[in-house]
Amino acid sequence: MSTTETAVLRSGIERPTERPPRLRELRADFGGRYLGAGATGVLFSATGPVAVIMGAASAGSLSATQTASWIFGVFVLNGLLTIVASWVYRMPLAFFWTIPGTVLVGQALPSLTWPEVVGAYIVTGVLIGVLGATGLVARIMAVLPHRVVMAMVAGAFLSFGTDLIRSVSADVAVAGTMVVAWVFVTRSDRLGPRVPAVLVALVAGLLALVVTGGFVELGASESALPLLGLPELTAPQFGWGASAQLVIPLAITVIAVQNGQGAAVLSAAGHRPPITAVTVLCGVWSVLAAPFGALSTCLAGPTNALITAVGERQRQYISGMTCGFLAVVVGIGAPLLVRGLESVPSAFISALAGLAMLEALRNAFVAAFGQSARESPPCRSPLGPLVTLLVTISGVHAAGLGAPFWGLVAGVAITWLMDRPHRNQDR
Repeated sequence: MSTTETAVLRSGIERPTERPPRLRELRADFGGRYLGAGATGVLFSATGPVAVIMGAASAGSLSATQTASWIFGVFVLNGLLTIVASWVYRMPLAFFWTIPGTVLVGQALPSLTWPEVVGAYIVTGVLIGVLGATGLVARIMAVLPHRVVMAMVAGAFLSFGTDLIRSVSADVAVAGTMVVAWVFVTRSDRLGPRVPAVLVALVAGLLALVVTGGFVELGASESALPLLGLPELTAPQFGWGASAQLVIPLAITVIAVQNGQGAAVLSAAGHRPPITAVTVLCGVWSVLAAPFGALSTCLAGPTNALITAVGERQRQYISGMTCGFLAVVVGIGAPLLVRGLESVPSAFISALAGLAMLEALRNAFVAAFGQSARESPPCRSPLGPLVTLLVTISGVHAAGLGAPFWGLVAGVAITWLMDRPHRNQDR
């Protein structure tokens, strides 16, 4: 049995089949490629997704201190969880926060108070934990066609690619320089395996900003933030209005969208993620992180795609642990991160996030529309993944739920209808 396989306890929660690696094994498995992959995963999370948080915080008129506390929680607490889970299960398990959920919170904040939102986070965490502990989540994930899930992943990731193109058009001096640097390192037989291309693009972009004078002047509240800081805890308030508006949509984005993406990309990389254990951990950690203002914890699809893009499968847990450690460092410097992101133009962030996601986007399209002999349950008709992709990129919202969820629903329905004759023939 491989190191990524898991056994199931009577409670339904998967347990590792092998002991966690000892210090000697950690040293032997460590390598520059895995350090670079972990750093790239954190770098992605600290740019585009954090920009989404800052947009939501701005919509809710949160203070710079509250925003920094939110970022502290999603990085420090989830970073600690990532370190422990990756070590215990000997596979990369990167936990961060739900990006679609951030958008939902940004839409709800103008009509809710911040303590009410924190209370909704806690209720959401309890609901996610209960669904995981009952084993219902694992049964749902087992019947979702892999190609349909990966088509949803491809559709959700596609905007990073299109935003990359727009960033070059908007600021060719900065974004264009980043693309050229990324291509140069990627094509180099010497540098490519040793140096993360995204990190080189980051440095090239910063140098271009210095030359062009493209840095943005900080506002008074961001300038007053210290370099390092402690989080500001918020006492929750529980109300039916906030719960009705946020709890069910947030739980769905964590379980069906984010965890579904994370499990899909890990499975595509040859791992067998412990779905039930992951769901329970997301629920428990969401409750613990809520007083910091941190959004619900989830198994991050884009980040896991980045940290599994390189290296040997048996050693990729090192990338996960590195990602978690660096996330803690980033979270401690949350005020500095807020100041840094406010000082660079949006084209810089879009270009950096897009370059980081290119390989993950390609892998998602290959898994969704290529032929796979290991798919279970099977998806014989290509129409299901295609419909999933189209609905996901449409941006449609209904009943408080975003396009990735409805893309998954539409794809599963089309697959069931189109594959029904084949199921009858098999019987």
